[in-house]
Amino acid sequence: MDWLCTTWQVSIRRACGALDTDRSTYHYRSRRPSQACLRKRIREITETRVRYGYRRVHVLLRREGWRVNAKRVYRLYREEGLQLRNKTPKRKVSAKLRPQRQPIGSANEVWAMDFMSDQLFDGRRLRVLTIVDAFTRLCPAIDVRQNYRGSDVVATLERVTAIYGVPRSIRVDNGPEFVSKDLDLWAYMKGVELDYSRPGKPTDNAFSESFNGRVREECLNVYWFLSLADAQSKCEAWRQDYNEVRPHSSIGDKSPMELAIASGQACLP
Repeated sequence: MDWLCTTWQVSIRRACGALDTDRSTYHYRSRRPSQACLRKRIREITETRVRYGYRRVHVLLRREGWRVNAKRVYRLYREEGLQLRNKTPKRKVSAKLRPQRQPIGSANEVWAMDFMSDQLFDGRRLRVLTIVDAFTRLCPAIDVRQNYRGSDVVATLERVTAIYGVPRSIRVDNGPEFVSKDLDLWAYMKGVELDYSRPGKPTDNAFSESFNGRVREECLNVYWFLSLADAQSKCEAWRQDYNEVRPHSSIGDKSPMELAIASGQACLP
C-alpha cells in the first residue's frame, strides 16, 4: 500500500479504493503482546539443555509460571531455529519378540545397568557405569572411572544400595564386568537376580539403552572433560538435574524424583 501511494502520488483513500481494500485494514495495528521475553526464555533453556525438544521446554516453562500452550512454544521454537536434527532412519528388520516379562509395578523392583565409553580432552579413555530404575526412571548412579573391574561394579552397588535400597533384579548385558565372580557372589549374598540379555539383543535391556542415549546426548557430548575429577563432577551434576528437574515424557512429564516420592515405594536419600 505504501509503495502504491509513493509511486503514483495518490492518497491512502484512493489507493484502498483501487485495491478494493477497507482503510481500517491499512490502519490496523496488532494488539498481540510482544513475545520477546518468551523467546528469550526459550533460547536460554535450550542453550543450557541443548538436547531438549519443544515439549520438554514447554513443561519447564509451565513449571516457571508461563501461561503458554505447547503450540505457541512450538511456533517460537521453530522460528528461533532451535529444532533438533532428526536421526537417519534405520533399515527395517524383522522383529522377534522376547518371552513376555512381568510388568514392573514398584520402585527397586528392576534396575538396568550398563557401561558407556568416553574420553578426556587429551584422549585418555573413560568408562562410565550407568544405573537406572525401570519403574521410576530414577538414576541412582553415574560412576566415572578410567578402568572398571567386577570388584569396582560391586563397590559402586554397595554404595548405591546403602542409599536407595537393594533391587530385586538387575538387567545387564554379557560384558566381562557383569559375568565376573565378584558380581555373582554379591548378587547371591543380597538375594538379587541378575537378568542377562541374550547375546546380540541389546533391546533386552531397553531401559538402559534409552537412558544411555540421554546421557550421551545431554551430558557426554555437551562437555569437555579436563580430568577424571572434572568428568565425575559434571556427570554427577547432570544426574541430580535428571532426577530432580528434567521432565520425563513416559511418566507424565514428571521428574523421576517426583514419581518416586509420590509412589511412596522408593528408598530415597
